[in-house]
Amino acid sequence: MFDLDPEEARLLLKIAMMAIGRNRFGSAARILAVLERFRPDQASIACTNVIALISAHKFQAAVDYIDSGALRRFPDSAMLKAFKGMALMRMNRNDEAGEVLAEAARAESDPVAAKLAGDLLGEA
Repeated sequence: MFDLDPEEARLLLKIAMMAIGRNRFGSAARILAVLERFRPDQASIACTNVIALISAHKFQAAVDYIDSGALRRFPDSAMLKAFKGMALMRMNRNDEAGEVLAEAARAESDPVAAKLAGDLLGEA
């Protein structure tokens, strides 16, 4: 069976991020689907999937992806919660966004996600 070592996975994740930056969302989605199959325990892959969906203006799809599985696999991911709040804000669902962003902003284990959520709360 084929396996990806951690360095290969990181390289593919970087390539997916570059594809997102160039609005090549289909290419990014294919790369991320492979990564999720080989590294289902990596929250960074789930977060990158959400970044791709938000960047493609598929805000409801981002929320659905987070709710339908990503948060079940990574319940303590403050970054997924911050991204969910961001997607909700983009859909003008600010009350819902505020709740999830407040939770992410309290995350002591992920100061980057907490800062992102706090900054988004300031915009809500």
